[in-house]
Amino acid sequence: MTTAAEHPWGRVDAEGNVHLRTAEGERVIGQWAAGEDSAEAIAFYERRFSVLETEVDLLEKRLASGALSPTDAGKAIEIARGNITGAAALGDLASLEARLTALEPVVEKAREERKAARAAEQEQAQARKTEIIAQAEKIASGKDYRGGADKLSALLDEWKKLPRLSKSADDALWHQFSAARNTFMRQRKTFFAEQDEARAKAKKVKEKLIAEAEALSTSTDWGPTAGAYRDLMSRWKAAGSAPRGVEDKLWKRFRAAQDVFFNAREAANEAIDAEFAANAEVKEQILVEAEALLPIKDLEATRKVWHDIADRWEAAGKVPRSRIQELEGRLRKVEQAIRSAGDQEWKRTDPEKSARADDMIGKLERAITETEESLAKAEAAGDARKVKDLTAKLESNRSFLDMAKKAQSDFS
Repeated sequence: MTTAAEHPWGRVDAEGNVHLRTAEGERVIGQWAAGEDSAEAIAFYERRFSVLETEVDLLEKRLASGALSPTDAGKAIEIARGNITGAAALGDLASLEARLTALEPVVEKAREERKAARAAEQEQAQARKTEIIAQAEKIASGKDYRGGADKLSALLDEWKKLPRLSKSADDALWHQFSAARNTFMRQRKTFFAEQDEARAKAKKVKEKLIAEAEALSTSTDWGPTAGAYRDLMSRWKAAGSAPRGVEDKLWKRFRAAQDVFFNAREAANEAIDAEFAANAEVKEQILVEAEALLPIKDLEATRKVWHDIADRWEAAGKVPRSRIQELEGRLRKVEQAIRSAGDQEWKRTDPEKSARADDMIGKLERAITETEESLAKAEAAGDARKVKDLTAKLESNRSFLDMAKKAQSDFS
């Protein structure tokens, strides 16, 4: 730093006046007390210039980094020029002004670039808002009333983050987007209102079905009541869903009523099966006798024994459900063997024996008629177990009838 009265850009005269040299000549920029060290005056005004120079340096750096918008940069240049013009400072003020002037085209270029970027941003924003409107209208035309609301909310959030367009353009686009949202929300409100109404109706229907189910739960008329519960279940499904939080409670009550009935029926069937266990033991003993008839050596003797076995089999009564297939299957094997042997025998026996076939046909036809009458009564009463037993008996008698008729045809 210069400490003498002379300075490259000025001087301090004997009267203490501080002069700045410019291209137009000297001008007084300040007064310093006469007799005091003029070097201090020089240093003081140098510092003032340094402040101005720092201001220009900082402005150049901020503009180069993009930290200043073109508008703010223009204002900053004007402020800096005002500070430099006529400034009381020792230094090359003209160079500072030239540096400021050199920044003006930079600012103008940045302004044009900012304008172009803004235009591109506006174009992109308008395109995206148009896309959002199309998506919103598609949602509004659909029936996804649960997911659609979330999708529209997300589109609205995105819309708010997009740059605004001109007022007229932005208002027009917003009107379209808002119209789509409002249409969807009205439809959604109507849908859920109708759904709530339907659920409320379903609740009333199911409460009535529960009352019917509970009234039937103590019935011991197993067949018809089981059918009634199947009908109730069909009506339950057809009623639709009750309101959330209510449906599960209603179902538990409805199911509980059914469980009371079906558990009681199961217990009754188990008791019946226990009662029929003794019958199964009798039939097992009969089966031992029946299976001992095989292989057949004397058909006539076998038939006599077989008729007795068949009568005792019917008289033995019902067996537990779990044993029916096993026991009946074993008996039918013996029956089939006798039938096959009979077929062979009838082919080579005297026609006079057809009389026995006629007699057998008569007995079997009467037995079938009686069984069919009993079966019809059981079906009318809804006694499923009796229906099943009589059906099996009817099939057995019909099988015997077929055998008898086959024999008759052989002798005719």
